Amino acid sequence: MSKGKYEVREGLMYTKDHEWIMIKDDVFTVGITDYASREMGDIAFVELPEVGKAMKKGDLLCEIESVKAVSEIRSPFDCTIKEVNKEVEDAPEALSEDPFGTWIVRLENVVDQMNLLNDKEYAKLLDSLDD
Repeated sequence: MSKGKYEVREGLMYTKDHEWIMIKDDVFTVGITDYASREMGDIAFVELPEVGKAMKKGDLLCEIESVKAVSEIRSPFDCTIKEVNKEVEDAPEALSEDPFGTWIVRLENVVDQMNLLNDKEYAKLLDSLDD
Protein backbone atom coordinates (compact mmCIF):
# COMPACT_ATOMS: atom_id res chain seq x y z
CA MET A 1 0.00 0.00 0.00
CA SER A 2 1.33 3.42 -0.84
CA LYS A 3 0.42 6.33 1.39
CA GLY A 4 1.18 9.47 -0.54
CA LYS A 5 4.85 9.34 -1.40
CA TYR A 6 5.68 6.70 1.26
CA GLU A 7 5.26 2.94 1.15
CA VAL A 8 3.36 1.22 3.96
CA ARG A 9 3.41 -2.58 3.87
CA GLU A 10 0.27 -4.46 4.82
CA GLY A 11 0.59 -7.17 7.44
CA LEU A 12 3.34 -5.43 9.40
CA MET A 13 3.06 -3.56 12.67
CA TYR A 14 4.57 -0.11 13.14
CA THR A 15 5.76 2.22 15.87
CA LYS A 16 5.05 5.94 16.06
CA ASP A 17 8.84 6.37 15.71
CA HIS A 18 8.75 4.87 12.19
CA GLU A 19 10.00 1.34 12.68
CA TRP A 20 8.28 -1.64 11.09
CA ILE A 21 7.86 -4.90 12.99
CA MET A 22 7.12 -8.35 11.60
CA ILE A 23 5.88 -10.81 14.22
CA LYS A 24 6.36 -14.52 13.61
CA ASP A 25 6.47 -17.29 16.24
CA ASP A 26 7.00 -14.78 19.10
CA VAL A 27 10.04 -13.28 17.33
CA PHE A 28 9.80 -9.59 16.45
CA THR A 29 11.88 -8.54 13.43
CA VAL A 30 12.51 -4.77 13.39
CA GLY A 31 13.53 -2.39 10.62
CA ILE A 32 13.00 1.23 9.66
CA THR A 33 10.14 2.40 7.46
CA ASP A 34 10.28 4.03 4.07
CA TYR A 35 9.44 7.34 5.76
CA ALA A 36 12.34 7.01 8.24
CA SER A 37 14.75 5.99 5.49
CA ARG A 38 13.89 9.00 3.36
CA GLU A 39 14.07 11.38 6.32
CA MET A 40 17.55 10.08 7.22
CA GLY A 41 18.96 10.28 3.71
CA ASP A 42 21.96 8.16 2.71
CA ILE A 43 22.80 5.83 5.59
CA ALA A 44 26.53 5.38 6.21
CA PHE A 45 26.85 3.45 9.49
CA VAL A 46 24.79 1.29 11.85
CA GLU A 47 25.82 0.43 15.42
CA LEU A 48 24.05 -2.75 16.50
CA PRO A 49 23.32 -3.99 20.04
CA GLU A 50 24.78 -7.10 21.62
CA VAL A 51 22.91 -10.38 21.12
CA GLY A 52 21.36 -11.58 24.38
CA LYS A 53 21.14 -8.09 25.86
CA ALA A 54 17.98 -7.40 27.86
CA MET A 55 16.27 -4.14 26.85
CA LYS A 56 13.71 -1.97 28.58
CA LYS A 57 11.17 0.05 26.62
CA GLY A 58 12.93 3.25 25.54
CA ASP A 59 16.49 1.87 25.80
CA LEU A 60 18.84 2.60 22.90
CA LEU A 61 18.40 -0.28 20.45
CA CYS A 62 20.84 0.97 17.80
CA GLU A 63 22.27 4.10 16.24
CA ILE A 64 22.06 4.90 12.55
CA GLU A 65 24.38 7.49 11.05
CA SER A 66 23.38 9.16 7.82
CA VAL A 67 24.66 12.12 5.84
CA LYS A 68 22.08 14.25 7.68
CA ALA A 69 22.42 13.16 11.33
CA VAL A 70 22.77 10.37 13.86
CA SER A 71 19.42 8.77 14.64
CA GLU A 72 18.75 6.74 17.75
CA ILE A 73 16.38 3.80 17.45
CA ARG A 74 14.75 3.08 20.81
CA SER A 75 13.35 -0.25 21.92
CA PRO A 76 9.55 -0.17 21.54
CA PHE A 77 9.12 -2.60 24.45
CA ASP A 78 10.88 -4.66 27.11
CA CYS A 79 12.61 -7.54 25.29
CA THR A 80 15.83 -9.45 24.65
CA ILE A 81 18.03 -9.12 21.54
CA LYS A 82 17.74 -12.50 19.78
CA GLU A 83 19.71 -11.70 16.61
CA VAL A 84 21.30 -8.77 14.80
CA ASN A 85 21.67 -8.32 11.06
CA LYS A 86 25.45 -8.12 10.64
CA GLU A 87 24.94 -7.38 6.95
CA VAL A 88 23.79 -3.82 7.77
CA GLU A 89 27.14 -3.19 9.46
CA ASP A 90 28.94 -4.06 6.20
CA ALA A 91 26.32 -2.53 3.88
CA PRO A 92 24.33 0.12 5.82
CA GLU A 93 23.14 1.65 2.57
CA ALA A 94 20.75 -1.32 2.25
CA LEU A 95 18.52 0.45 4.79
CA SER A 96 18.24 3.39 2.38
CA GLU A 97 17.87 1.27 -0.74
CA ASP A 98 15.37 -1.30 0.57
CA PRO A 99 14.06 -0.36 4.04
CA PHE A 100 11.36 -3.07 4.09
CA GLY A 101 13.70 -5.74 2.80
CA THR A 102 16.43 -4.98 5.32
CA TRP A 103 15.92 -5.81 8.98
CA ILE A 104 18.08 -4.55 11.84
CA VAL A 105 17.35 -6.74 14.88
CA ARG A 106 15.20 -9.65 15.98
CA LEU A 107 13.71 -9.49 19.45
CA GLU A 108 12.28 -12.13 21.78
CA ASN A 109 10.70 -12.18 25.24
CA VAL A 110 8.66 -9.15 24.20
CA VAL A 111 6.50 -7.55 26.87
CA ASP A 112 3.62 -5.09 26.23
CA GLN A 113 3.18 -4.69 22.50
CA MET A 114 0.01 -2.61 22.87
CA ASN A 115 1.67 0.55 21.54
CA LEU A 116 2.07 -0.87 18.02
CA LEU A 117 0.09 0.42 15.06
CA ASN A 118 -1.34 -1.67 12.24
CA ASP A 119 -0.73 -0.59 8.63
CA LYS A 120 -3.91 1.49 8.42
CA GLU A 121 -3.17 3.30 11.70
CA TYR A 122 0.40 3.98 10.56
CA ALA A 123 -0.86 5.34 7.22
CA LYS A 124 -3.08 7.77 9.18
CA LEU A 125 -0.03 8.85 11.18
CA LEU A 126 1.80 9.61 7.93
CA ASP A 127 -1.23 11.61 6.75
CA SER A 128 -1.03 13.75 9.86
CA LEU A 129 2.64 14.53 9.14
CA ASP A 130 1.72 16.09 5.79
CA ASP A 131 -0.55 18.65 7.47
